[in-house]
Amino acid sequence: MLNTLFKNHNIILASGSPRRQNFFKELDLEFEIRLKDVEEIYPDTLQAEEITDFLAELKANAFAGELNDNDILVTSDTIVWHEGKALGKPKDYDDAFETLRSLSGKTHEVITSVCLTSTTKRETFHEFTKVTFNPLPDEYIRYYLDNYSPFDKAGSYGIQEWIGLVAIAKIEGSYNNVVGLPVDKVFQHLLIFVG
Repeated sequence: MLNTLFKNHNIILASGSPRRQNFFKELDLEFEIRLKDVEEIYPDTLQAEEITDFLAELKANAFAGELNDNDILVTSDTIVWHEGKALGKPKDYDDAFETLRSLSGKTHEVITSVCLTSTTKRETFHEFTKVTFNPLPDEYIRYYLDNYSPFDKAGSYGIQEWIGLVAIAKIEGSYNNVVGLPVDKVFQHLLIFVG
């Protein structure tokens, strides 16, 4: 059904994330994956969704001059926002351990920004989800890191993995956003974008 709605458009997902790619597949939407190496650096004056908006647009800028008239480029960025600080992907095991220890027993926000770009327009939007962790003993953190290696994930965890079953006490907002993309919002904005 969705391919009929977007039959005159070529959707390009600029993400190497298996989770984001899988969401698009589950939508039964025809799309292509096109990747660029982008250095994800942002001004240190930015806060929360300003960071993810900036980075989603930065990723889109890497495709400047390359889009055809029927292309819609989808770029995105996710951070964990905790105690006034952005937590991206961990540098290494120790960084991931300290990140998860800092989230233990507390509430943080997962923020994802999505940028839709064509040759004639651009729209950026974002989604917030609050996630509350149960207290996490160190041995739980070590078990998770040793067995699931979540080193490609913002905040050093994947909610769809073991840690999501034992550590998540409460979620307020979109579950899919925590996995990696607020898919319902992306779909609604795509409809408006092509309308």
